[in-house]
Amino acid sequence: MGNLWEETAGEPALDAPPLQAEVEADLAIIGGGFTGAAAALWAAGQGARVVLLEAARIGHGGSGRNVGLVNAGLWLPPQDVMDTLGAEAGARLNAALAGAPELVFGLAERHGIACEPVRAGTLHCAHAPAGLAELRRRAGQLHAVGAPVRLIGAEDTAARTGASGLAGALHDPRAGTVQPLAYARGLARAARDRGALIHENAQVISLNKQNGSWHVRTAAGKAVAPRLLVATNAYHVPFPGMAVPRTARLSYFQLATAPLGAAEGAALLPGGEGCWDTGLVMTSFRRDASGRLILGAMGLPERGGRALHHGWARAKLARLFPALSGAAFDHAWSGWIAVTEDHVPRILRPARGALAVFGYSGRGIAPGTLFGQAAARALLDGNESALPITPVARYGESATLTRSLYYETGARLVHAWQRLRGA
Repeated sequence: MGNLWEETAGEPALDAPPLQAEVEADLAIIGGGFTGAAAALWAAGQGARVVLLEAARIGHGGSGRNVGLVNAGLWLPPQDVMDTLGAEAGARLNAALAGAPELVFGLAERHGIACEPVRAGTLHCAHAPAGLAELRRRAGQLHAVGAPVRLIGAEDTAARTGASGLAGALHDPRAGTVQPLAYARGLARAARDRGALIHENAQVISLNKQNGSWHVRTAAGKAVAPRLLVATNAYHVPFPGMAVPRTARLSYFQLATAPLGAAEGAALLPGGEGCWDTGLVMTSFRRDASGRLILGAMGLPERGGRALHHGWARAKLARLFPALSGAAFDHAWSGWIAVTEDHVPRILRPARGALAVFGYSGRGIAPGTLFGQAAARALLDGNESALPITPVARYGESATLTRSLYYETGARLVHAWQRLRGA
């Protein structure tokens, strides 16, 4: 069982050989996920010379392992963001991210990206009555900033999801779903079509600044540019010349059924929404263009965790969708999420002419696209005022490994307990 997105991506893998020469550019980008590819596309569209270096393949990291939910905003609700950043800075970030799904779907349409875009909204589902109280709190905060969300009851939620046992849901019509790997590939393909140099299997081995330009070295080549964007996020591999702060990481796994027939699938998410719940250890579910049911959750299905997490998933599927009890999963994959201490992404300015973006905390598609475009613009025109969040010269977190272990331990304990009671 492998990654479904790799099998079904409408955008083919790019033919992007490793960097094997010295190239000069206006902007060098390290990382070929949503952030890096969106930055390359925007900069190339402005006529800038761009080189993007990806250590593996475009979308290899979290971008190609994503659930595919295109959400407006962060994991934190708006007032919590303002409490964390301050009223003015938080309002600026909230306003920018409110329009991020429009940016994603607009790029997909404009550049003909074959990423199965469905703009039917998302449903944040209450896994229990306590979860419904949390959704009411979120709805109040979202309404206060003008978000067109609507709280629906248990009966309406059951009709819209086909799922059992949910106490209600918060519908956000601004949001939707995409095939995430295809979207990442499509951004990179569109950037290449506009002249950007895209190089895969181009692991950066060192970095230094000479005479006002960054010299980015790979095993067989070098890129030289006065401006640099590091967009490696949870998959950053350290290299000499620049220290990118560590954050905690959590693993998120997904399993997909075979395409469901008309009879068994007709009642499941008939409107095409993507869903996630309010559980302490979050669960997501959605369908793809072929009608598969995709179930995801926090947890590392390795190092002894596979049997536990996959066993929980089979029980959870049967509890949410009794008609699918016993249905087999034919795809399974997982990816890492970079989680900052306060769940707010960061832009680091490690030196003049360089930015590093990281820490989307599970909201990579729309924020990553927005941050990538904004970072490219700020680097090229030298004006940081349009960035969604103010860059910092220094950033550090403590106990990142301990927090990572805490997330996985919590996921295993919760999944073991839920499995015992039938998920």
